[in-house]
Amino acid sequence: MALLASLRGEYRTLSIVGTAKNAGKTTTINYLIEEAEDEGLRLGITSTGRDGESTDIVTGTEKPKVYLYPGTIVSIPTGLFESASAGLEILRMTKYHTSLGPVMLCRVVDSGYVQVAGPVITADHRVMCDEMISYGAEMVLIDGAVDRRAIAQPATSDGIILATGAVLSRDIRKVALETAYLVNLYELPEMEEGPLKERFAASEKLAVTKSGEVTELEVKTGLDAGSILDDYIDDDTEYVFIPGALTGSVISGVHPGKFRNTVFVVRDPTKIFLTSNEWSVLKKKGFNAVVLKNIKVAAISVNPVSPAGYSFEHEKLLEMMEKAVPGVRVIDVKLH
Repeated sequence: MALLASLRGEYRTLSIVGTAKNAGKTTTINYLIEEAEDEGLRLGITSTGRDGESTDIVTGTEKPKVYLYPGTIVSIPTGLFESASAGLEILRMTKYHTSLGPVMLCRVVDSGYVQVAGPVITADHRVMCDEMISYGAEMVLIDGAVDRRAIAQPATSDGIILATGAVLSRDIRKVALETAYLVNLYELPEMEEGPLKERFAASEKLAVTKSGEVTELEVKTGLDAGSILDDYIDDDTEYVFIPGALTGSVISGVHPGKFRNTVFVVRDPTKIFLTSNEWSVLKKKGFNAVVLKNIKVAAISVNPVSPAGYSFEHEKLLEMMEKAVPGVRVIDVKLH
């Protein structure tokens, strides 16, 4: 079964997230657009940043264009409207502004290339995706930003398709392991529902919980958090809520012996700034973490070619990735 056809019942909005620059994100979205056209699935297309340029502004490498078919609902700033080769019907001018002008919602009436861009703010994307669906889109794909953490946030979409590949490493095993680490991070368990979770969600302060009692801590910077937390964590500590970034400096001040009986809570996986090695070391010491909201990984797209000039065998990378992330569908769009 085609990928989008298998996902349409579970996801209305999907973000296409690259593990790094040149991981194959734009190639993946072009494949999904072609697949949707073949399946008769009407799409909405938007982006958290400008997309569709012929050359990557950062790396200077050739970049695939976004080719859209009639019926597609697309977001485009006024400054890019004239450069589209596709025929576009303007549905409405939105209230969202970009450096390239206000964002318009358009319907493609004649096939062609479009440079896509959308709102900068995550909450605005959610609202605009709902608007696209009201105009007839059956599923919305969000392509976009250089910062993969921003696009991966659970508030952005119902789930993600993770584009990964040879750009991560010359070692195919490391590519599989690093991708598996991200998937495991994104799918961390969510904190159980209840008043405590609601309080954390509404709080901006570091906090520890003992016997259901919450103590909020005054911490000026994340650099101060570790030593302060160590003073507060004891055998009765149940949860530690970290409202900002979970970094090595925050954790390093806490004695490892205090990890096993305590659960660390962060808002979502994009707030965790730890390498796979750091994470592995912490887990071996008994570190436990949950999130208020996790990220659903709907599928993984692999790109066996690196712009640095090396590549892997297509089938080998697929095989290794499927073993590394069991239960997640893995595709190589170049083989379909």
